[in-house]
Amino acid sequence: MAGRNGATSSKAICVIQHGKAIAATQQPQPLAIVAPIATSYNDKIRPVLDALENLRRLNITKEGIQLPSIVVVGDQSSGKSSVLESLAGISLPRGQGICTRVPLVMRLQNHPLPHPELVLEFNGKTVSTDEARISEAINAATEELAGYGKGISNNPLTLVVKKNGVPDLTMVDLPGITRVPVHGQPENIYDQIKDMIMEYIKPEESIILNVLSASVDFTTCESIRMSQSVDKTGLRTLAVVTKADKSPEGLLEKVTADDVNIGLGYVCVRNRIGDESYEDARIEEQNLFESHPLLSKIDKSIVGVPVLAQKLVQVQALSISNTLPEIVRKINEKLSNNLSELEKLPSNLASVADAMTAFMHIIGLIKESLRKILLRGEFDEYPEDKKMHCTARLVEMLDSYSNDLCSCVESDATKNFLMDEIKELEEAKWIGLPNFLPRSAFSSILQQKVRGISDMPIGFVENVWNYVEDVLISVINRHSANYTQLLFSTRRAGQVLISKKKQNSVKHVIEAIEMEMCTEYTCNPEYSQEYNKLISLQEGFLNEVLKKEEPSHVNLEGVGMIEVGHLRQHPSKLRQAFDLKARMISYWKIVQRRLIDNVALHLMLSLNNLVMNDLGKEIVNDLLSPTGGGIERLLEESPSISGKREKLQRSVKVLRESKETVEKIINRIGSFAEC
Repeated sequence: MAGRNGATSSKAICVIQHGKAIAATQQPQPLAIVAPIATSYNDKIRPVLDALENLRRLNITKEGIQLPSIVVVGDQSSGKSSVLESLAGISLPRGQGICTRVPLVMRLQNHPLPHPELVLEFNGKTVSTDEARISEAINAATEELAGYGKGISNNPLTLVVKKNGVPDLTMVDLPGITRVPVHGQPENIYDQIKDMIMEYIKPEESIILNVLSASVDFTTCESIRMSQSVDKTGLRTLAVVTKADKSPEGLLEKVTADDVNIGLGYVCVRNRIGDESYEDARIEEQNLFESHPLLSKIDKSIVGVPVLAQKLVQVQALSISNTLPEIVRKINEKLSNNLSELEKLPSNLASVADAMTAFMHIIGLIKESLRKILLRGEFDEYPEDKKMHCTARLVEMLDSYSNDLCSCVESDATKNFLMDEIKELEEAKWIGLPNFLPRSAFSSILQQKVRGISDMPIGFVENVWNYVEDVLISVINRHSANYTQLLFSTRRAGQVLISKKKQNSVKHVIEAIEMEMCTEYTCNPEYSQEYNKLISLQEGFLNEVLKKEEPSHVNLEGVGMIEVGHLRQHPSKLRQAFDLKARMISYWKIVQRRLIDNVALHLMLSLNNLVMNDLGKEIVNDLLSPTGGGIERLLEESPSISGKREKLQRSVKVLRESKETVEKIINRIGSFAEC
């Protein structure tokens, strides 16, 4: 790019053909005093700039596509306005404090017109003016954009200058940096200006024109700090040094030492003074750099407004050549993505037949998804969402319920061993033959146990249906999201159906519990096997309990370590109580299994009926009910979908127009063989 002497590279790109840059060797030279600032680049670059301006008008940046631009930054009173005036040959607003309060997009166009044409564009309006009233027009437009006073706004103002002799350039002038707010400015004026500047200079496509006063230490300039924060190597920063005539001492060393990494080099200029004409100012500027004892030592390739203009045109052309292929790629990529998004949106339903077809299709998708995740254990639609791996989650819930049932107090056979049995036998005494086991004692203990665990299966089925409801709503949302009315109807139907299923399951569990309390029965041979095993241990256990050593604990095989000290107080009841205990332990295992297996089978049948039959009927009934509104409601597109569709259609329109604009650029500049 630029070397230490600040000179621009000898190759300036001015033509792009088929996405490739064609370079022309041209060393920037100071122009003749009477020559216009415009260069031979203008004829080649203007159509490109016109096309880029069309892209700006299309707001292509809102699509995330940045355009190449020259952004003018500088500290307040650094001479930004003077530089821009010299390039444009017109007078800009002056005054105390911030003169530029909005981003001013300056489009300079070289036209052989008898009189300059100046046009302001803002808020969708176009205002023509002239050189005598341009400052007043800019001030009026600024007040409309930023309000009266001294605040700033990020709403841009475009100034188109068509004038003979100006370079074809597009620049964005931003408010000058100030740290101390003056009367009428917000307290955070510095932060507002900084945020605006960073927004414009951060994109890699932006060329930073940093305006520095010769009187300041470059290393302490706030504008340098900002540009360095986004362009550390300086490869896209060009510095223009103003007020060279006011502070000539040490200027040569500043621009040759380059302590602040200005990769595109420096250009030193003299500001127009007082009522000087622009032609007189250029003559005085050339005389200054040719005759001043200090300034004359600076290389002529980096002094003067004409050199600055030529450099800016070259840098602009180079920037465009580097970014144009990427702009084309981004436009094509964004257009492809948006078209793909549009295709994914549901088609507009034009008739009841269309609505019925869409309805049946969506219900089919919902049922198929539920079949996969609830019945078949297939999770290809939700590979990463563990919550939707329903068969696995249902097994976990069933295992947890089973463990809770088997580890509850009612299932602990060692606690207060035989005491419940002894108490019940005491109360069940009757006049009759000895050694007959009263059935009422067994029934009483069983009923106490069943009552103790009765809440557990009810809580389990409620938890299962709450989980299934969440899953069902997730599936409905996924497949019905594009049809608001159907979404509301299917969700409502799903919630009503789950409520019915939950009530039915609770009723089923309550009946199962009541059956267990009503009578004791099983044909399962495991009951007899377990009972016979425990009775075979009866004599040995009782002998251990009643022997002279009086052990405190006795290990009963299949039951565990049992505390037995309290049993010696009831020696006459131990044999019959042990028999009753053996029957209860054996039968309780059967009861536990029934409460687990029966509930699990009931739930699986209920889930199968929900998916295969009940859900579709419930949704149809809800949709055709007075609150459902009928199938015609599907013809109403949801606001979110219609809004998304309109947004995508607008974006596609902008991108297609942008694509045509870029293609015209490439075709136009491709016709030039070389500069």
